[in-house]
Amino acid sequence: MNQFLELRGDALVLFWTRGFRLFAYGLLSVILVLYLTEVGLSLAQIGTLITLTLVGDTAISLWLTTQADRIGRKRMLIIGSFLIILAGVIFSTTNNFFVLLFAATIGVISPTGNEVGPFLSIEQAALSQIVPDQNRTKIFAWYNLTGAIAISLGSLAGGSIVQLFLNFGFSPLDSYRIVILVYALIGCLLWSIFARLSPAIETTKKTPKSRLSLGLEKSKKAVFGLSALFALDAFGGGFIMQSMIAYWFFIKFQVEPATLGLIFFGANFLAGISSLLAYRFANRFGLLNTMVFTHIPSNILLIMVPFMPTLELAIIVLFLRFSISQMDVPTRQSYLMAIVDEHERSAAAGVSGVARTLGAAISPILAAPLLAVPALLNLPFIVAGGLKLIYDGILYFSFKSVNPDKKR
Repeated sequence: MNQFLELRGDALVLFWTRGFRLFAYGLLSVILVLYLTEVGLSLAQIGTLITLTLVGDTAISLWLTTQADRIGRKRMLIIGSFLIILAGVIFSTTNNFFVLLFAATIGVISPTGNEVGPFLSIEQAALSQIVPDQNRTKIFAWYNLTGAIAISLGSLAGGSIVQLFLNFGFSPLDSYRIVILVYALIGCLLWSIFARLSPAIETTKKTPKSRLSLGLEKSKKAVFGLSALFALDAFGGGFIMQSMIAYWFFIKFQVEPATLGLIFFGANFLAGISSLLAYRFANRFGLLNTMVFTHIPSNILLIMVPFMPTLELAIIVLFLRFSISQMDVPTRQSYLMAIVDEHERSAAAGVSGVARTLGAAISPILAAPLLAVPALLNLPFIVAGGLKLIYDGILYFSFKSVNPDKKR
């Protein structure tokens, strides 16, 4: 707690940007699929759009993050803010599928409610640069809690804003577009905050210029191995991204936007608390054990959600799942930062982040059509939970002998 309260300077700026950005992502994720159906897109088109959104984010993030340590972390964060603005403005002003596709591919849009774009990877590297190694896991836990609370508030705000304008007589389409305009405005705010960062966040040793190296040297093998596993986990998660779950509740239980906002406010708040508890578990049981043995029951609960016969029971099981679902996140981030050198951190986080985004990008094009078939409506939860359980097993048996502290 003391480390969080004593945050100053660049670290505090990065916590503010994390909060505003995740608020924007939560705001958008609750209404995104509803908005796209309202403008006339089919669920198959929406799945394609979301997949290409994540593919575009992957390509852009890969370049921005692997070049950040050489060209400048601050500069890349500002470019990312511009891409949020670009996507928000175009999404709010057109219903043309191909124009939306262009904006989704080039800009930064989060259909998951979680991080996309270059921000997380570069901020992790910057925080690792300016905080002591012994405090890294704890700072990452608070960093993830900040994001989870911001997603919660954003989800609540997204549903509430839509409901407010609907009550004032606005059409659903116009109500959704107002939320997307707010998303673009938050991009402008991020731009102004990132401009306050100092040179202290930059690495003193530059990464190699070789494109084939992706900014990695001796840590390449370990980073690629972990990234492949993270991609599998994200592929499973892509079947149940927040916008998809929101649509599932809307179809199965006819839940209104304001109620959807409340559901995801509670779920993401619990997720944030779980990420904070991860630090204590990691100190006692180790980073890898915390990553795996909190993830397994979380995934079992995920599979149980669609089998609940009432809305209330489905929400309870979903909340139980979220209450332990994020304990692997700060431990995973800290584990990765511990096994690479300072000048490879942005690149390592970027490669692993891109792997996760790419894994998640494939799922929506498969999951969205399932939601259009009543008999298959529950299948995304089962597929997601099963794939994530496979990931847990492979991760544990592949890396149980690797101690990052000894490695460093």
